[in-house]
Amino acid sequence: MVKLTPELINQSMQYINPCRERELDLRGYKIPQIENLGATLDQFDTIDLSDNDLRKLDNLPHLPRLKCLLLNNNRILRISEGLEEVVPNLSSIILTGNNLQELSDLEPLAAFAKLETICLLINPVSTKPNYREYMAYKFPQLRLLDFRKIKQKDRAAAQEFFRTKQGKDMLKEVSRKSKLSAAAALAAEASNGKGRGSDGGRLANPEDMQRIREAIKRASSLAEVERLSQILQSGQLPEKFQHEQDVGQNGAAHNGSGSVPVAMEY
Repeated sequence: MVKLTPELINQSMQYINPCRERELDLRGYKIPQIENLGATLDQFDTIDLSDNDLRKLDNLPHLPRLKCLLLNNNRILRISEGLEEVVPNLSSIILTGNNLQELSDLEPLAAFAKLETICLLINPVSTKPNYREYMAYKFPQLRLLDFRKIKQKDRAAAQEFFRTKQGKDMLKEVSRKSKLSAAAALAAEASNGKGRGSDGGRLANPEDMQRIREAIKRASSLAEVERLSQILQSGQLPEKFQHEQDVGQNGAAHNGSGSVPVAMEY
């Protein structure tokens, strides 16, 4: 297995694909988890993470340019909630050959307003009864499912099915399983300290990233620039950085100054 480091990202193949989109090729490294994608600096329309060893789709930084994720032939069995906030323009996700089991496992994808193409071939979920009807009903903006068009008659049939008692019962069961899965995931994350690095930090949000960029502009030495750039690329906000930011903001408010010192030692 290979850790997804900023160095690996910068050394990987980058090219314009046949769709005339800028693509980053990270396939085949047997990467066990997504991390450090902040090092891409949001320069890619497509990121290919196929043929790795991912078990969860999570830990994505703020990448508003990203439109397509290729995740073929991993072992993904869970999709984190809230990803639509960090990759809001995602329109295509290819998950062929993973381990998504239940329709409730797909609930986090329903929050993507621009998602038009989904592929779930060779996932156990794609063999579930009424799978295609559920997807046509739950994803009204979806145009291609498993590389087959969703036609208007498919949507009409799905709407009709979910008006029936069988359809309503199915939706209730999916909702129940989704809530159970979300509760189990939160418990696991609390137990494992998910979202925090070894230094007690957390994932940087878009506001944090902007603050780091501003801090880089104000840095007074090359060493400070390098340290802040490492934070920006990793997408992880060290606890000491956050603490110094909070102290600086409180000090600025107390002194009536608009300037905020930034943490350089961490």
